[in-house]
Amino acid sequence: MTDQPDLRHGESRSAENTPSVVDLREYKQSKDPLPVTFHRRELDAILWIYGRMVGEGEWRDYAIDHLKDKAVFSVFKRSGEMPLFRIEKNPKLAAKQGAFSVINVNGMILKRGHEISQVLKVFDKTLKLVEK
Repeated sequence: MTDQPDLRHGESRSAENTPSVVDLREYKQSKDPLPVTFHRRELDAILWIYGRMVGEGEWRDYAIDHLKDKAVFSVFKRSGEMPLFRIEKNPKLAAKQGAFSVINVNGMILKRGHEISQVLKVFDKTLKLVEK
C-alpha cells in the first residue's frame, strides 16, 4: 500500500513524482541565513541595565530587532519617539572593533567593544565630589 495514486494502463512514474532523499545540512544552508540575535547572557546584561534605568525613571520602553546583519536593542523615553540609545550587536565587526556598540539618538557611537559588559559601562553613573 502506497500514498501515490494507482497508475492507469500504459502509464509510468516520472522522475519528478518519485520521492527523493534530501540532506538536511544542504537544505538548511540553501535557505536564507538566520537573523543575528542576542544570546541569553547578553540579553540578561542589557535587561539588567534597562531595569535599573527604568527604576530611576529615565527609560520607559524598549524594542528588540533581529535583522540579517545585526541585532538591535532600542531604548525609548516614550514609545512614540526616536530611541534614546541603541545597543547593537554586529558580528561582522567582531574581529575588528568589537561586535557591540552603544549609539545615542544622534547616531554617535558612545562606546564599542568585544564584550557586552564593558560596552554597557557607558551607562554607569560616576560619583562627583560636591563641596559646600
